[in-house]
Amino acid sequence: MITQRTDDPEKAARWLRAGDCVAFPTETVYGLGANALNADAVAKIFEAKGRPADNPLIVHVASVEQVEQVAQNLSSAAWALLRAFSPGPLTCVVHKRDDVPEVTTAGLDTVGVRIPSLPVAQAFLTACAVPVAAPSANQSGRPSPTTWEAVRYDLDGRIRGILIGPQSPTGIESTVIDTTTRPPVVLRPGAVSVEEARRVVPDLTIADSVEQEKRSPGTRHRHYAPDATVELASAAEAVPGAEAAFLGLNAPTQSGSWGHVVLARDLPDYAARLYAALRQFDAEDLARIVCEPVEPTGLGRALMDRLRRAAGHASGETPSDAAAEADEAP
Repeated sequence: MITQRTDDPEKAARWLRAGDCVAFPTETVYGLGANALNADAVAKIFEAKGRPADNPLIVHVASVEQVEQVAQNLSSAAWALLRAFSPGPLTCVVHKRDDVPEVTTAGLDTVGVRIPSLPVAQAFLTACAVPVAAPSANQSGRPSPTTWEAVRYDLDGRIRGILIGPQSPTGIESTVIDTTTRPPVVLRPGAVSVEEARRVVPDLTIADSVEQEKRSPGTRHRHYAPDATVELASAAEAVPGAEAAFLGLNAPTQSGSWGHVVLARDLPDYAARLYAALRQFDAEDLARIVCEPVEPTGLGRALMDRLRRAAGHASGETPSDAAAEADEAP
């Protein structure tokens, strides 16, 4: 298969409506989309990515009005969150309609729904005129792609096409909130902070068990991981080396040389540059990547979740804890 590229959302939508997989940009990461109501098309996503079939997909639509194409019996919390943060990096887990195929939801009776804000994503989804199931557009286990070039590197020859757009400005996947429970539960921290969401739903809680997280797209099977070993260490603790890279907010202080140092301006810049930096360090054949931890509040909660998973640790655990299993979804 020859993977075609276009910057025309209408052309990319025609490929998708024909039953093919199409990668497209969002404000979080690039997604790999297929018609969410076409089981055969959705199955191509799993084949292209090498994604485990027990991992549910997020369904993307162009507007709040379209949510009920795949969802039913939405709670007041779901409507409040969707109206407050959509379009944007929020996924609400809601009760699915009966005509949503099991392959899309991994057999669950719920579905995650999101409305991306990036203009090219909006144009693409509007042109598709069907709900679009999409995890991140990478081979399963790799860092999520934030550029179309990263998509091409992972999936060239595996999918019909790539809709070319800008680098994803947020760089961290959406926040996933299960609104079918009382109280609603944050299943995956993301670009909408817990603190922001609680201003809309004050009784919001955070998942405290693996069983809760299994209801979320993007929290099964280890992912976010480059080929290099990822370590978490402060700027003062980071051990330099010619084979090592450092990524963080503050310059490392120990004497010695580094293979590559990337310093972010602030927390949003750190999040936006994370996946691209991990991929760049792999391309440079660096053996170690040292990432500086941040305070796990606000956006830092989501960033620390991704850093811990990249380092092979379960979300919420310290670097000495057991390895996590997760997979990606925009």
